[in-house]
Amino acid sequence: LLPTAALAQKPKDHTCRILFLSGPDSAPDKIHLFDGASSIEVDLPRMNFSQAYKLRPGALRLHLLPSPLDDPEKLPSGAPTATVSENITDFYLLVTSDPTNPVVPMRMQIINAGANKLKRGQMLWFNLTKKAVAGSVGSEKLVIKPASRLTLDPPARGNKDYRVNLFFRFPDSELNHPLCETQWRHDPRSRTVAFIINEPRARAPRILVFPDYREKEKSKE
Repeated sequence: LLPTAALAQKPKDHTCRILFLSGPDSAPDKIHLFDGASSIEVDLPRMNFSQAYKLRPGALRLHLLPSPLDDPEKLPSGAPTATVSENITDFYLLVTSDPTNPVVPMRMQIINAGANKLKRGQMLWFNLTKKAVAGSVGSEKLVIKPASRLTLDPPARGNKDYRVNLFFRFPDSELNHPLCETQWRHDPRSRTVAFIINEPRARAPRILVFPDYREKEKSKE
């Protein structure tokens, strides 16, 4: 029984998908991700998640770098960093612009995407604005405060279209303003991440929605 117990306790690799949210056109399409021991070149997609990258098991301290690095002693001071605990084996790496960083003009945020945090069919919403947003997303009611996050249950049953009708409020106001009235497609096999962001020179915020479907999950049906 001892070899079996040891195998059961073997640390799992980390799996991550990357999104460069609202990345400027002048920013690179690729960057180097250093995990404390070695680095890999990764994509920085703006309008969809990257492929799933495998990272070594255990607690990690990730850094974004402009070029490959294999020696931790040569890590540039001030490089964008994020910490991943050992038990977060599946996560999204959210990258955003940070012009103040002289090493790489970006910052990182870890979003736990484990099955216990976000199930297939569910939606994870982030409101990155100072405006409250509410309304209906299919069969679900959405009420999300400024600078907050929430998980929404599946908005529909099966692979079908559903209606979305949302409005927003300015800070210290009770007036509702229309945000969007449309239809989206529900895929019960996918997890979905939605961001509410500020749009330059616009009064209304903008909604960006990113589905995460992975072929290998079909075996878990």
